[in-house]
Amino acid sequence: MGAIPQLHHLNPSLLQNPPTNKKPRTHSTTFSILRVAETQLSTPLPPFHCLNGYHEPTSLNSAKIMHAQITKMAKDKNSDAKMQSLITSYLNFGDFRSAVMVFLLGYAQNYLYWNFFVKEFRSFGGDPFEILVVFCELHNKRVSFGIRVLTIVLKLCANLKDVWLGLEVHACLIKRGFDTDVYSKCALMNFYGRCWGIEYANQAFDEMPDQEDLLWNEAVLVTLRNEKWVEALQLFKDMQFSFVKANSVTLAKVVHACGQVEALDQGKQIHGYVIRNTFESNVWVCNTLIGMYSRNNSLELARAVFDLMEKRNLSSWNSIISSYTAVGRLRDAQKLFSEMESCKMEPDIITWNCLLSGHFQCGLYQEVLILLQRIQAAGLKLNSSSLTSCLQAISALSYLSLGKELHSYVIRNGFNNDIYVGTSLVDMYVKNYNLTYAQAVFDNMINRNIFAWNALISGYSFTGQFEDAIKMLKRMENEGIKPDLVTWNGLVYGYSMWGSNKEAFSMLSHMKVSGLTPNVVTWTALISGCTQNGNCVSALGFSIRMQEEGIKPNSATISTLLRACAGLSSLQKGKEIHCMGVRNGFVEDEYVNTALIDMYIKCGSLESAYEVFKKIQDKTLASWNCMIMGFSIYSQGKEAISLFNEMQEVGIQPDAITFTALLSGCKHSGLVNEGWKYFDSMKVDYNIIPTTEHYSCMVDLLGKCGYLDEAWDFIERMPITPDATVWGPLLVSCRIQGNLELAEIAAKNLFKLEPHNPANYLVIMKLYAALGRGEDVENIRDLMDVKMARLGPVWSWIQINKKIHMFYAKGKAHPDEGEIYFELYQLMSEMESLGYVPDLKCVIPDMDSGEKEKVLLSHTEKLAITYGLLKTRSSSPIRVIKNTRVCSDCHTVAKYISMLRRREIFIKDGVRFHHFREGTCSCNDLW
Repeated sequence: MGAIPQLHHLNPSLLQNPPTNKKPRTHSTTFSILRVAETQLSTPLPPFHCLNGYHEPTSLNSAKIMHAQITKMAKDKNSDAKMQSLITSYLNFGDFRSAVMVFLLGYAQNYLYWNFFVKEFRSFGGDPFEILVVFCELHNKRVSFGIRVLTIVLKLCANLKDVWLGLEVHACLIKRGFDTDVYSKCALMNFYGRCWGIEYANQAFDEMPDQEDLLWNEAVLVTLRNEKWVEALQLFKDMQFSFVKANSVTLAKVVHACGQVEALDQGKQIHGYVIRNTFESNVWVCNTLIGMYSRNNSLELARAVFDLMEKRNLSSWNSIISSYTAVGRLRDAQKLFSEMESCKMEPDIITWNCLLSGHFQCGLYQEVLILLQRIQAAGLKLNSSSLTSCLQAISALSYLSLGKELHSYVIRNGFNNDIYVGTSLVDMYVKNYNLTYAQAVFDNMINRNIFAWNALISGYSFTGQFEDAIKMLKRMENEGIKPDLVTWNGLVYGYSMWGSNKEAFSMLSHMKVSGLTPNVVTWTALISGCTQNGNCVSALGFSIRMQEEGIKPNSATISTLLRACAGLSSLQKGKEIHCMGVRNGFVEDEYVNTALIDMYIKCGSLESAYEVFKKIQDKTLASWNCMIMGFSIYSQGKEAISLFNEMQEVGIQPDAITFTALLSGCKHSGLVNEGWKYFDSMKVDYNIIPTTEHYSCMVDLLGKCGYLDEAWDFIERMPITPDATVWGPLLVSCRIQGNLELAEIAAKNLFKLEPHNPANYLVIMKLYAALGRGEDVENIRDLMDVKMARLGPVWSWIQINKKIHMFYAKGKAHPDEGEIYFELYQLMSEMESLGYVPDLKCVIPDMDSGEKEKVLLSHTEKLAITYGLLKTRSSSPIRVIKNTRVCSDCHTVAKYISMLRRREIFIKDGVRFHHFREGTCSCNDLW
């Protein structure tokens, strides 16, 4: 045999000063040296350990003494066991170089031991690079290693990306005539595929004159490792045409590739190959088949594979459970979970993580926290994925105190350096408006991704702290991280949400300067922020500019624009947006449909809303809730209850919002018995704890139906402290019923809770005025001045021929005011002949009857209704929007006008819709 060539490691200094107590690297590598190539399987061997019959060394020195004794002694029946113990001792005492030396000289020829050695080497903190260093040192001292050692060293070079040593080992194989060996060729293909590129691996494959099964399998695996999914599938196809048999490892990987590229047909064909070649008993192959079918949306086939498996391991259960949770079929997943436990298969943290992520994706945030408790009760330790799901659920629920507890768990268990957990913590504090903590977590993160930066910048932006947001943006750029579209979109939304439309729009220019192009998400953020701020006119204006820029809307844009139309009660514009949604194919989108229902309801077209609702194929809880609330605010309580019953029949479970809508319907329709029924049913039948909104509805219902004593009793027995939403309805009911005693109690509480709200003062003033207590009226007026409870502008508007006509109580008069009053006087004359008497109690100031009648005549809703009579077709409904409650006199006038002119009149006030037709109102005078 010729001279052994010198091997020069990538880092020559390591050869001159080989490490002995080197700390492990901060990164890890995937390494399995059990097989020469991934395509050759072997039977497991026991790990290195100390056997009985001799004492384990207690120090490094005693280990060296033991080493010397073993060397001097002749080989006996226990020599292998003693060498294993010696290696373990060296590892235990941190002398990694000596451990490698003993192994290479004692066991290296048997490659079956390599996997266990490397695994144990790592577990003691050894760096696998040291194995290569010692190998080079021994090789350069003329130690001759056979083909098995060289092959495995080459594989180690591939996993550790030691590109130059791998080339030298290749050269050594050629010089010694080992390069045509099938095992070494597989190792070469693996090395070149990982370190130099797939082209070099293919060249190594093509150089072999006899391409055996093992080489074909390795060629496919190398291609898959480089994520060339389509090329790998084609190579597998070529492999079949060459009559080469695939092994289980290749089949599992190829099936996985079919899942990656959603190649269902090819996956089915490979499944057929699995069955024909009797691999269906291979658990690993079946597990990948389950995953492949799940990725291709063929859950029934995935379940069929699972059910036909004779043997299942933990991965099998995890695969099928995760398949169900991924598509939201949580009941099936829970059933499988129970079945898994009944089969004595203990769920691991991966199983629980599947359930956690599935419940989170379905918006079941409370259930995520219940699962968290169950995981802790099972004694399992949370991992990064578990913590991320739980923190996201806590963010959605705004449970800050629980979030802090989980943060403590993160610190105690060493997850504070996990980039995903850290980002979730930042996001959790941001969404709980605790930016001080969010900033602290962010500053303590060793590694930060773009998501952490974006979460914090968005947090500052959404809370109006724009100086801090821009400061973080500049810091981000200084640290070499380029802001992406999400970064800029967060700023755009923040500025527009806080009414800084000019600054929001300027962000689009900054984006373009940075090389990014504002997209539909950017424009939607701008429009959505305006809508959130109540600046709906600007939102619609920006939508026009967006279209001028050539940006097509998406479903979120349409939903946001519909909310803007709802905010303006602009039915005509809402219909235009509806048409835009139809043209762009968004009529099946659940969010668009719910926004459409809401828009038509708030624009006074309940029939159109119901038409949209009926056409929805898969109705979500949100759409049911929206429609039930629609019937409620139109005082159609019985229809709301009927729809609720229909919802239950199709299996949709109600939530707290459903009962708010139901109780609203009961209060607007005077359905006392039904109100009590559904209020009691919440806790008893659905385990929903009533909130302040539900208590408010019940107080309003009881009070307006004349049960003031019961309403007062109800408030006193409330388990939560009543707030303004409870005292307000009681005060209004007291004014309607003329109960001064309870009214004064309610007003006193409201003046403490809402000292600057003028509506509360006005209600008690009207009651005092109706009872002829002028001195108390003046006292309340003085109190308003002291508390600076200023009355805002009172207005009504009506849209005619796409133009909005405003009518103000004070200020600018309408251009057609003379014509309006002429028609109104005519109407008053006709109404008086039918028995109309002005309700002078609606005027608070102390003045004579004639003056009060003039004040009543100038109420803005009367002017808007009259203008509608003058300027619209006799067959079209009149729709008026008012920003305060309709007074009783205007309510009566609207009923008379609907009868005299045979016109439908819709008035949307600050609380509800009133639909007047033929002298009656939908509210049945319960308002």
